[in-house]
Amino acid sequence: MPAGHLLSVLIFFPALGALALLILRGDDHVWIRRVALAVSLVEFALSLLLVPAVPVGSSAYHLEELRAWIASPPIHYHLGVDGISLFLVILTTFLTPISILASWKSIQHRVKEFFFMLLLLEVGVVGVFLSLDLFLFFLFWEVMLLPMYFLIGIWGHERRIYAAVKFVLYTMAGSILMLVAIVWLYTITGTFDLPTIQTMLQAGYVSLSPRAELLLFSAFFLAFAIKVPLFPLHTWLPDAHVEAPTAGSVILAGVLLKMGTYGMLRFCLPLFPAASRRAAPLVATLAIIGIIYGALVALVQPNLKKLVAYSSVSHLGFVVLGIFAFNNISLQGAVYQMLNHGISTGALFLLVGMLYDRRHTFEISDFGGLSTPMPRLAAFFLFVALSSLGLPMLNGFVGEYLILLGTSQASVKWAAWAALGVILSAGYLLWSYQRVFYGPVTHAKNKELPDLSAREQWILVTMAFVVLWMGIGSLDFTSRFAASCQNVLTQMERPQAQEAAAPKPAATVVDAVPAAASSTAPAAVVAPAIYHDTVIPGGVPANSAGTKSRNLSSAPTSSPARRNTPASPATPTSSERLGNR
Repeated sequence: MPAGHLLSVLIFFPALGALALLILRGDDHVWIRRVALAVSLVEFALSLLLVPAVPVGSSAYHLEELRAWIASPPIHYHLGVDGISLFLVILTTFLTPISILASWKSIQHRVKEFFFMLLLLEVGVVGVFLSLDLFLFFLFWEVMLLPMYFLIGIWGHERRIYAAVKFVLYTMAGSILMLVAIVWLYTITGTFDLPTIQTMLQAGYVSLSPRAELLLFSAFFLAFAIKVPLFPLHTWLPDAHVEAPTAGSVILAGVLLKMGTYGMLRFCLPLFPAASRRAAPLVATLAIIGIIYGALVALVQPNLKKLVAYSSVSHLGFVVLGIFAFNNISLQGAVYQMLNHGISTGALFLLVGMLYDRRHTFEISDFGGLSTPMPRLAAFFLFVALSSLGLPMLNGFVGEYLILLGTSQASVKWAAWAALGVILSAGYLLWSYQRVFYGPVTHAKNKELPDLSAREQWILVTMAFVVLWMGIGSLDFTSRFAASCQNVLTQMERPQAQEAAAPKPAATVVDAVPAAASSTAPAAVVAPAIYHDTVIPGGVPANSAGTKSRNLSSAPTSSPARRNTPASPATPTSSERLGNR
């Protein structure tokens, strides 16, 4: 398979697998499950091929695919992967087969349709993480919506319709705001291509008035804040989690929520740096409120699954706080915490689902003393809970430590308030564990509950291995995305020296949308996008594989194309000279 098509294969291979399921008989549940699992495992194996394609210390996009799609307006099929999107794609492809195995016996109704929706959901999520065209990003963002709606609405619990509709309404509200902002940004720049827009803004070929930038930032940010979800836009999440089937909760917590924080990193900070800095105090305040509020509600929550849902509100608050602390350490911590939350909280939802399969209740009061009939499940639950609360040597510690360390450089008060959430998380996780697995057996049927099956043990052993690996070998992960995090900060810079050296801007945006905005990019916009490499903690030079820059000089003006051009270390290119001023 040509490396140039790997990203397309990753996006559309699950769709082919979903179509293959439609060929099978609806009552042939065994083969439906086998085919779905095989497709998801192949997809995971293919995603691992991305790791060598993204060198340590590189901040550029790799394996790019760029093809014209729609002539007017110029929309391109543009894909690429960097250090930030790399592990989010792998997280998605890893949790999908885990979710299929978790649903092996619990889903008995419309089995073919269930796994069809699960694979289709994977298409949308992977597409979001790999898209470098704004319109393409929006398209995959919407592709994700329908499968998740049906997963909750058809295979959910008693109040599934209410939860599914609420999920759709919240997401659609954010999608409308995002679409308006994308169209407005196109009228300003003449392109939907993300790297080109970043180049034009950073090099000064297009400028935004403070009001226009703030409005664009607000539209993008609200769409992503709903998806995170950030307090006070979080009310859809507990309902969606409680009513969703186990697989739906694992995917929702594991990867769908990360689409929001990923969007903040990919769009809000580099495209609208002044507005991001202006909004940072408010965003940080909301993130801290979410951290503490989510933990306090979880502390008094009688429903075990809703407790884990509110823990997500708290943990994702840490991620947002790390993003808006605006330094490399906190950004690395934010990206790492996205991965940690996907693994640890995904595992918690798996364990809660296993309890539900045996007792058909989420109420903590219906449990008690379960460590005696189910010692293996109790042991795994404790291990995952410790990882979620941030015990050293486990994955949760690394992300929270980096976020608090980086945030303290921006504001000691922010870090101090956020640290309170760490203490509260230990309280609600350990107290809920004590009530579920220790004390007297409150119900006679709890004495006869079976322990983990072989299938369930394999699922949890795999998750526990990843938890331990991420806690001990964190450098294996951070070294891949540290340069990309630094590049986000570099793209936020609008240095005066660079602006003075740049040609006269082709367009200056006023508060209102220009009535005569061209549908094509100006011919003068030929400057290269600058990728500032960095030095990874530990001494790995970011440009060890050669400095890479984008050359737009040969691109058509209506849709600037890009190609990576290695620069000689001895003879700096014009883009390097421009970036170093």
